[in-house]
Amino acid sequence: MPTRENTPAGAPCWADLMTSDAEGAKAFYRELFGWGAEKPAAEFGGYTNLTKDGVRIGGLMPKQPGMEAPDGWSIYLATPDAEKTVAAATEHGGGVIVPPMAVGDLGVMAVITDSTGAAIGIWQPGVHTGFGVVAEPGAPGWFELYTRDFPAALDFYREVFGWDVHIVGDTPEFRYATNGEGESACAGIMDGSAFLPDGVPPHWAVYFGTADTDASLERVATLGGRVIEPGIDTPYGRLGVAADPTGATFKLVGPNVSATPPAAG
Repeated sequence: MPTRENTPAGAPCWADLMTSDAEGAKAFYRELFGWGAEKPAAEFGGYTNLTKDGVRIGGLMPKQPGMEAPDGWSIYLATPDAEKTVAAATEHGGGVIVPPMAVGDLGVMAVITDSTGAAIGIWQPGVHTGFGVVAEPGAPGWFELYTRDFPAALDFYREVFGWDVHIVGDTPEFRYATNGEGESACAGIMDGSAFLPDGVPPHWAVYFGTADTDASLERVATLGGRVIEPGIDTPYGRLGVAADPTGATFKLVGPNVSATPPAAG
């Protein structure tokens, strides 16, 4: 597995799930991806680190009384200084949902909105440096922002998080940019102005790697989840969209299905 001990500033370093059914979620993702779960931390509201082959790959937070947000996955970008990053975010049109707060000696977290309205987490690593494996089956594979204001998003992440922005596509059908280029790219921004439904806010999405996208989608349905979009081959792999049993959505990325060669005539 591609492991890493440190995450470059501005790159995704963690993803966690807020769920109304902690035990059900642990069982679902264990059966789907083979994840384990560390002992819940009572001092942090029962927060649980999720693991793959003993390596941390994400977290799970039981929904607390009074929380009205729907169950869902959140993404965190690494920063060497959460206070400065939050200040830069507000200077560039963002907002603050959760101000910087120390999480014991694990690190400092914050949650902001970018200048287009999408929520994104911030993590200043302490002893907890984030996920230790990426881009493998059962591990986080890609991270993507869907926004209705593509130019503003590019400016925000460039100025606030120091992104090295590279334009991948610039047509009305596919307007896309990445942080980093080629194999060094670690996250993307998609212009969703043409397809985001009314009422759906700009948002980040996490992809999990799989060895077989279609088999994983079938497994999702068997385990009580829901297939939102079936697998489709793309230049970046075979992609699909699913939801767990309480409705938290996530995406899958795996190898494309090999095309069957035409029969000799």
